[in-house]
Amino acid sequence: MVFCQTKTSPAWQSGLVSVDANGKLTYTPDKQGNTIPDFSRVGYHHGTKSIPCYPQVKVISPVEGDNWENIQEVIDEISEKNPDINGHRGTILLKRGEYRVSKSIVISTSGIILKGEGDNVNETRIIATGRQKYSLIEIKGEGRYQEIINSRVKITDEFVPVGSHSFHVASTDQFQVGDRIILFRPGTPQWIEAIQMNRIIERPGTRQWNADEYNLAFEREITKIEGKSVFIDNPVVMQMEEQYGGGEIYKYRFNGRIHEVGISDMYLESEYETEDDTEHGWIAIQLDNAENCWIKNITTKNFGYSAVSCERFAKNITVSDARCFDPKSPITGGMRYSFNNNGQQNLFMNCVSRNGRHDYVTGARVCGPNVFYNCISINAFSDIGPHHRWATGTLYDNVVTDGEINIQDRGNMGSGHGWAGVTQVLWNCHADRATVQKPWASGNNYNIGMKGNHYPGHFKDREDGVWEGLNKGNLIPRSLYQAQLQARSNVK
Repeated sequence: MVFCQTKTSPAWQSGLVSVDANGKLTYTPDKQGNTIPDFSRVGYHHGTKSIPCYPQVKVISPVEGDNWENIQEVIDEISEKNPDINGHRGTILLKRGEYRVSKSIVISTSGIILKGEGDNVNETRIIATGRQKYSLIEIKGEGRYQEIINSRVKITDEFVPVGSHSFHVASTDQFQVGDRIILFRPGTPQWIEAIQMNRIIERPGTRQWNADEYNLAFEREITKIEGKSVFIDNPVVMQMEEQYGGGEIYKYRFNGRIHEVGISDMYLESEYETEDDTEHGWIAIQLDNAENCWIKNITTKNFGYSAVSCERFAKNITVSDARCFDPKSPITGGMRYSFNNNGQQNLFMNCVSRNGRHDYVTGARVCGPNVFYNCISINAFSDIGPHHRWATGTLYDNVVTDGEINIQDRGNMGSGHGWAGVTQVLWNCHADRATVQKPWASGNNYNIGMKGNHYPGHFKDREDGVWEGLNKGNLIPRSLYQAQLQARSNVK
């Protein structure tokens, strides 16, 4: 009798983040003091609360013809109710069946949940039938954040490294624990010069970077104040340096932002005419001016752009157990961004895409932290990663693709995409090949424990970021996000 033995690679740990038997994490700084940041405080209520399950207050069944009015009227009715102590107004159950919908279903009030009876094609099935480019479901508040006057103060440290949860300011008199603040990092001509984004080799349509467009506003909350030291809930994800303008903090309010909205257990589909159709359901679920919301257990098919798209002011959103299948649109720029994130502190986990392009992707000037965890891309037509113009602080954790994952200087791709991002971390990912490069200034990018091939990228002369353990199995911890989440819960 012959016994087949499989050899398991010996367990190993990164030199940047290690974990002991009790789950405690140790971070090793580089020469400037930068560490890989803690990505655990993302998603619905920073991961401190489970996604709730409330009993339904209204039940909808499908009708013949267009169901838009039938659904929207119930949403508008529930929107008039007062929320309970949890911010919940009502759960609307969409019974099993086919709902044909010609235009966007809009939720613009907090505390409303749309729940179906399952995400299979024969369960709760909503079909976008309109012959125009539109989002099937929109979760959107209004406005934008507003700075509270006379609250802005200067950060006095000459250098604040990545991973920091504190810094010194000129005065703390106007702040208290619990304040919501903007951690403001200005764009300056000196910084644009340092990363050489005023020297992109031009082609028709190329735009050099303008410093005024790179004022980055990271939303944070004050957790402690000691003298002139301010402590914040989520870490610094981009170096703040006096030579490039330093940083400031100020209090803000966002009165128009909605919260506690959920979508779950549905099959969302778009009608289309041809494989290259661009006038049909474009985004299955779009969120903006919203926080502490969730999308769970959905399947989408045939939309032109995204299953879920989190826009600039979508914050602390959890997208879990979502599938994006077979988009219908040209396989070219601006199409097929299966799970798209332009917001901050958002979590995409346990997602699957098929026949997309940029399947797990961020856009321009995206402020982290953000996380893509345990996600799969099948038959990808382009790469995963920060797509263009400086995303900060993204973790790609156990992302598997048969295509590429790239973090690089994209040069004059698109309209002059340039450096796609900084503090981009690949952890235990699997790809056909990957590029991970270090920007000219402001930090680094990391590829830890990837299985796949090293690819020099669009520009072969750019310096590699930090690579550890290429094609070396059995990385511990297997998931950085889960280890960081567990380490945080272990703190008494």
